[in-house]
Amino acid sequence: MLNLDYRDARPLYEQVKDGLRRLIVTGAIQEGEKLPSVRSMASALAINPNTIQRAYEALEAEGYISSEPGKGSFAAANNGVDTGRREELFQRFDQTASELLFLGVPLETLLTRVRALEGGDQV
Repeated sequence: MLNLDYRDARPLYEQVKDGLRRLIVTGAIQEGEKLPSVRSMASALAINPNTIQRAYEALEAEGYISSEPGKGSFAAANNGVDTGRREELFQRFDQTASELLFLGVPLETLLTRVRALEGGDQV
């Protein structure tokens, strides 16, 4: 499910958070699907349960998952994503698109890639 890179400078909880976010965004984890318990994921990854709990809490704050006491954590509908996270992604998108345009990538190429993503295609 997730792979951790111990050579990565990012903390483990960020790697877990980013990995789970990617699985949710790509549909590998479907809306409403139950995520592994904190203990089972910590055991599978051989890391401290507090690391998993921190990642789950951050994803819940961003709107990617929801937790139900006594039932677990579930992938949330995509309409609950935190506006702060959305703005952060727009800033990254703007910077990346600007650099690609500067490097001579035609606007139509960028639009084609965005349209492919909208249709669920991998680019």
